Amino acid sequence: MPTIFESTDLDAASDMMRRTYGTVRIAAAGDRHGVRIDRDVVGATELHLIAFAMRFDASAPPLRTLVVGRVAAGTVTYRDRRRCDHYGTGDVYLMGQPREGYDTRVDRAGVEFARISPALINLIAESESATPVRFTGYRPIDAAAARLWARTYAFARENAVTAATEPLLADSVSQLLAATALSIFPSTVLRDPTIEDRHDAHPAMLRRAIAFIESYADREIGLADIAAEARVTIRAVQLGFQRHLATTPLAYLRRIRLAQAHRELALAAPGATTVAAVAARWGFLSHSRFTARYRDTYGCTPSQTLHRR
Repeated sequence: MPTIFESTDLDAASDMMRRTYGTVRIAAAGDRHGVRIDRDVVGATELHLIAFAMRFDASAPPLRTLVVGRVAAGTVTYRDRRRCDHYGTGDVYLMGQPREGYDTRVDRAGVEFARISPALINLIAESESATPVRFTGYRPIDAAAARLWARTYAFARENAVTAATEPLLADSVSQLLAATALSIFPSTVLRDPTIEDRHDAHPAMLRRAIAFIESYADREIGLADIAAEARVTIRAVQLGFQRHLATTPLAYLRRIRLAQAHRELALAAPGATTVAAVAARWGFLSHSRFTARYRDTYGCTPSQTLHRR
């Protein structure tokens, strides 16, 4: 469930900011102060919407997470040892590097942002090196990328309440946010498979990966889990699925989950469940996409299967 805090008392607002974001030091201007914080936890990701009815300067410690923000109103400035960036209404940005502190100036701003685990970013990036993925720029690569983030964040917030009670859906929302962040900002990600990866992408590896996916489709599993069970790298397991099945590991996982959703709908007693509940339980984010994929696979809608008696 969402956590909401609202206060016009500067001391109370400062205390909440410290408890939520670390040892933040705030110096506010003027005699009118106000802060509202809406916070949702979705799997390994947090979604925040903050409205500041005041101007202030603040210093913050390293957040230890990747924070992608968007200014809904007002202006925000971030400074660290590398840069000083000013953002206005509609701008999308990285707040800073996870391991570095920053200073900020906020002028009556509304800010929406997601806090994403660096480990999840590494998983999505298929990175297994000891060096974490590092973002090399603080702004999206272009305007289309910024719009993509705004749509993705809005979608995540719309599904936050449902995702809070459905682990597979929460995992999908978290991975969607991480994948979007990785695609819209410049980074150090390298994707080409090595010679060893190509050698390991053999049928025996594929059989191990498929057996694991089919046995654990109802769990929160990802690329790293599949690769670990197959005893190869993430890139090798991806290459194996592409080479032998012309698909990806996660696409195959979605196929198995779709089959399980179909089975559940076909066996459900009248009135015992809904299409939306089944879709969410098996990690499908969008009802319309679930219905379209289901119709393409089974020649009917999920609703028709559920009520076919």
